[in-house]
Amino acid sequence: MKFNIIYKTARSITVELDNNDIYTTNEYSVSLDGKLIYENIKTNVFSVFNLEQDTKYNLEVFDSNSKASLEFVTEKESVTLNVKRFGAKGDGKSLDTNFIQGAIMACPDGGRVYFPKGEYYTGPIFLRSNITIELAKDAKLIGDIDRLHYPILPGVTFTSDELDEYNLGSWEGNPLDCFASIITGINVSNVNIIGEGIIDGNASNADWWVDVRTKRIAWRPRGVFLNHCNNITLQGLTVCNTPSWNLHPYFSENLKFLDLKLINPKNSPNTDGCDPESCKNVDIIGVNFSVGDDCIAIKSGKIYMGRKYKKPSEFFNIRNCSMNFGHGAIVLGSEMSGGIKNITVSKCLFNQTDRGLRIKTRRGRGKDAIIDGIVFENIQMDDVLTPLVINMFYFCDPDGHTEYVYTKEKLPVDERTPYLGRFEFKNIDCKNVNVAAGTFYGLPEQPIKSINIENVNFHYSKNPKEGIPAMMDFLSPMKGKGLIFSYVDEVTIKNVKFDGLNDQEFELNQVNEFKK
Repeated sequence: MKFNIIYKTARSITVELDNNDIYTTNEYSVSLDGKLIYENIKTNVFSVFNLEQDTKYNLEVFDSNSKASLEFVTEKESVTLNVKRFGAKGDGKSLDTNFIQGAIMACPDGGRVYFPKGEYYTGPIFLRSNITIELAKDAKLIGDIDRLHYPILPGVTFTSDELDEYNLGSWEGNPLDCFASIITGINVSNVNIIGEGIIDGNASNADWWVDVRTKRIAWRPRGVFLNHCNNITLQGLTVCNTPSWNLHPYFSENLKFLDLKLINPKNSPNTDGCDPESCKNVDIIGVNFSVGDDCIAIKSGKIYMGRKYKKPSEFFNIRNCSMNFGHGAIVLGSEMSGGIKNITVSKCLFNQTDRGLRIKTRRGRGKDAIIDGIVFENIQMDDVLTPLVINMFYFCDPDGHTEYVYTKEKLPVDERTPYLGRFEFKNIDCKNVNVAAGTFYGLPEQPIKSINIENVNFHYSKNPKEGIPAMMDFLSPMKGKGLIFSYVDEVTIKNVKFDGLNDQEFELNQVNEFKK
């Protein structure tokens, strides 16, 4: 048995087992300095809390067959500030926003703001740099239900010389006014938000999920919003019941989301799990998703933001995660005009999502809308309607149903044309496939460059459900289909098996090179 400590603070660590198992493994136990602290753990990632700062520990991980141990020293901490000493009641009724914000603003560099057991009814709180915020077990932040108590983040404010703009608010890839989130970070760095507690947006008790396509004062808040932040880690927490997306990192770098639970009802609107937008160096490890929309949706702005800043989302590691009940497990786009590059997804479970990998783009996203270097490996899917979907005709936005978007005629390649590069799918097992194993629709004028599918098994449901695999005009419902490729330069197939398929394995339309 081998393991690594993948993150460490003054009060906690996160551990990842080094094995070939996918998200879950055989039961094992954990001891700290010879004292048993966990038993019968089954996931590859776990965290340990309630540690003392600047202290040496010995961690041992063991099962009936083997064991491994490692010594570590926690980080130093300057001071701990308890929010209750600042006046926070934690009774679930009193509005604690100002008291919590006071503790955060008073915390010195290297210090910790601590939430003991309690229910803290609060509006948005704003982070500051170089601190740790810890929610103890049985500590819960509960979102204020009155939107009039939420600060508005303006989408665009022009600089004093009127030569540039300052962007604070964002909504679905555009710089638009939005409400601040329960946790809001703007231009902050070196922040840990840790613990066994809960950030509860309380949306089911408010009106955030009512008439969601209408802007009411401003657009809905997220659970956690990080705007132009650097070196931010969320560890161990549960984020749930959010007005819209659970986590929205925006133009931020060096982010870690570790051992989290991101939970929303299946029918809650636009409650994606984690939507990094124009972000770089992002680790999403050991996260359990059960949401009402996409589990992870990687973005880089709609047309305006992508063309202006040309800031791709790039260098992501998504590992040992469980994605449940979302529209898509891993989604790229559709707001991706700045590009998405070098994304690796491994050792993950996809369960009852509509799609496994889902790429959404269309004409008009622009020449900087490049998706390239995408790797999916060691994945298990169960009851995913269509495991693999790449769609360059996605019909979003007011002009999404125009002839320019939907036509299958070859148009000129110009500054509006997106580009899809290399995609690799390896060592994947898909059970209970319904609609199709995969559909890949490139543009006639800009085919998908390369798709490599290796060591992949598709096991079909005995009674497959009918559906439309990709959101594009004039695509008929289907069920029990194989792999469909349309306008792809190069397709490589190696050791791909279909169990229970009653149709042809491969449908090829304008594929330049097919290797099998």
